[in-house]
Amino acid sequence: MHKTASMPFIIMTLVNRPYKRGFYCDDESIRYPYRNDTITHGLMAGVTISCTVIIITSGEMYMVFSKRLYSRSECNNYVAALYKVIGTFLFGASVSQSLTDLAKYMVGRPRPNFLAVCDPDWSTVNCSGYVMEFECRGSNANVTESRLSFYSGHSSFGMYCMLFLSLYIQARLCGKWARLLRPTIQFFLLSFALYVGYTRVSDYKHHWSDVLVGFLQGAIVAALTVCYVSDFFKVRPPQPCSKDPLESKPSLQLCESDQNHFGYLAGS
Repeated sequence: MHKTASMPFIIMTLVNRPYKRGFYCDDESIRYPYRNDTITHGLMAGVTISCTVIIITSGEMYMVFSKRLYSRSECNNYVAALYKVIGTFLFGASVSQSLTDLAKYMVGRPRPNFLAVCDPDWSTVNCSGYVMEFECRGSNANVTESRLSFYSGHSSFGMYCMLFLSLYIQARLCGKWARLLRPTIQFFLLSFALYVGYTRVSDYKHHWSDVLVGFLQGAIVAALTVCYVSDFFKVRPPQPCSKDPLESKPSLQLCESDQNHFGYLAGS
């Protein structure tokens, strides 16, 4: 399912030809200097992947081995639980990234550092109106990247990951002992997502509106994925359990349930 959702992202990456917009010579919003990324792609991937792996593996381990979550799958309960949560996360991430890249390539908005990266030959530029005919002396790869400002992929992906994990924690850390731990972890997760967006503006990689739309898109996709794709907050009645000591095996739970896959045990 997540492979289908990621198809637009794959197509846009292969085509790699964003819409070519022109500019006005007196447009101050695209005259900022080039700066290196504060949050590089590698750092972004390292933080989001690390947080996702640590939080989801720990959360599912706590739920399964404390017998708050069970599965009718023939596979190991813990493996089945991980598969379901990670599949849901990857589906939402594919949707978020595909929507972001569709907007980037179809809109083609210049970044704030566009003129510094493009380095046009001003002797051939007619500044009497909207400039469409111009030659960039910068590298083709950098110029193409400088046309992908709307909207911020760092902001949308960071907000998606961190809000998804925050909602996951809200559903999984439901014990009284986590009353203070839960909002503390959520605060640091969302703070990182906001910090990423702020650096995209301060590094002159995006306009503030690009970051705002990225935040909104990532948050909406995360909320919809958790509400309509996952079953984190699904309320289930206590499940009756009947065992036949002559036929049951020590490693299996023979619980009858009319639910599709997972259920919470009573007393959780």
